[in-house]
Amino acid sequence: MVKVYIGLGSNLGDSRAILRAAYDAVAFLGFNPRISTLYRSSPIGGPSQPPYLNAVMSLETSWRPEQLLQMLHRIEERFGRHRRERWGARRLDLDLLLYGNRMIATPDLVVPHPRMLERRFVLEPLAELAPDLVIPGNHGLQQALREVSHQEVERIHDPFGTLWND
Repeated sequence: MVKVYIGLGSNLGDSRAILRAAYDAVAFLGFNPRISTLYRSSPIGGPSQPPYLNAVMSLETSWRPEQLLQMLHRIEERFGRHRRERWGARRLDLDLLLYGNRMIATPDLVVPHPRMLERRFVLEPLAELAPDLVIPGNHGLQQALREVSHQEVERIHDPFGTLWND
């Protein structure tokens, strides 16, 4: 079994409900994911668009990284995700951030996620789940967080509290 971390984001539609449904879709496949609290962040790059809600989930799997990525893409497609515009608004974005300690570089998959160290909205929720994590090929998560501390993110609520159930 390999511990993996998946970033979740949404800024179109009912983002809270969409992120909850994406979590449920992963759990339905037999995984027992843990999920961080939610964070609100401004979009980075791309056209003008609404703020994002973001979270990170972790799970253990025996699936190959490519299988996991295909599953994430299928879930995104169920929520209307079409990969047309880079950094555009989306109902659901699922990113495979880390796959154990592996470093992967193929035309379809790069792990660790190539921009995760530049994004506080990824690192903050990741630190909730694994505060002492060392990112393969880089440095510790806490050092990475210090380097993006100038970026604004807003912690929302416990994902299984009122935010997920109202």
